[in-house]
Amino acid sequence: MPLRTLIVDDEPLAVERLQILCARLAALQLVGTAADGEAALRLVDALDPDLLFLDIAMPGMSGMEVAAALAARPRRPAIVFVTAFDGFAVAAFDADAVDYLMKPVAPDRLARAVERVRERRHAPPPLAVPAPSAPSPHLAELWVPNRGELVRLEVGAIDWIEAERDYMRLHVGSRSFLILETISALEARLDPAAFLRVHRGAIVRRGAIARLVHDGQGNWAVELAGGVQVRIGRTYLAAAKAALLDRA
Repeated sequence: MPLRTLIVDDEPLAVERLQILCARLAALQLVGTAADGEAALRLVDALDPDLLFLDIAMPGMSGMEVAAALAARPRRPAIVFVTAFDGFAVAAFDADAVDYLMKPVAPDRLARAVERVRERRHAPPPLAVPAPSAPSPHLAELWVPNRGELVRLEVGAIDWIEAERDYMRLHVGSRSFLILETISALEARLDPAAFLRVHRGAIVRRGAIARLVHDGQGNWAVELAGGVQVRIGRTYLAAAKAALLDRA
């Protein structure tokens, strides 16, 4: 059965473009459009859609507020955010969005988002556990820009992080990704048992550290498993040495 779909966006041209793209996908059945958050909630009640393509920046009630209002309901549509801004990716992940599309939406990117919605709908329910533990307060995944889209990245795959002004560059093997966040804000959300700040502009994953190296001139660095060396600031040296002693 096609997914009953509702488009929520205050920009008529954006709605029209998305309508055209949706019409090309047999997996979708467009049942309505809304120009603001309040109207979106009313239409969700009236039409019971399976999927919302939801803008974030709208006058009045924002897309994030719509998602929060729907989260309390026993049955809610899958949400795919469609926006011109990449700075809401973390909040979108927290809102349990299935995907996060950047305007203007590419047809192939839309098709992948729809497939992700269908996969989630047909996934088996999670197995019940007798005593579920409380959710961790630390980050497990991040939304990161990659070739014009945003994808989920497991935090445990990150080798090290370096600051580039207001951005953070996440190094994952031979690849890297930029996110808009300060190093202090990101450090506060990382698990200190898994990540160690070694410089005012660098954080490393403890499990990626191979050894400490010294250049003979009073400067220390952590060498990662892949051979990359990250300089240690003097104020962070004691903590870095302690981290290695804890692993010994």
